[in-house]
Amino acid sequence: MAASVTGLGLAFPPRLNDRDRMAMVEDDAKIRQSIYIIINTVPGERVMRPDFGCRIHELIFDPANEQTASTAERYVREALQRWEPRINIINVHVTPGGAQRAELMINIEYQIKEQVDRRSLIYPYYLLPAE
Repeated sequence: MAASVTGLGLAFPPRLNDRDRMAMVEDDAKIRQSIYIIINTVPGERVMRPDFGCRIHELIFDPANEQTASTAERYVREALQRWEPRINIINVHVTPGGAQRAELMINIEYQIKEQVDRRSLIYPYYLLPAE
């Protein structure tokens, strides 16, 4: 039997399970966790891998408009293509919240390489509103 491409790893953030052992994640949960870690990490944050992460954090002070959404879409796609080799990205679509809501709704459609079904993850990214 071939080994799973998704693997088994520590839960993030690290925590104990109900038997007081380190909690583990596998399969789809591991991929989903990895996507969140990639998007939430600011490049330069990790000392041993300073280029790891997603540049979306450069947009925190930008307005929630189509131009910012387009840039965010590019940054998320680039980061996932570089740092998550276990998935094929089908689509990344970012919808701005508009002037009233300083947020971007990031919809990521992907396929785990060893599987045929598609997955979807919605990630809200909050911008700092203009004062």
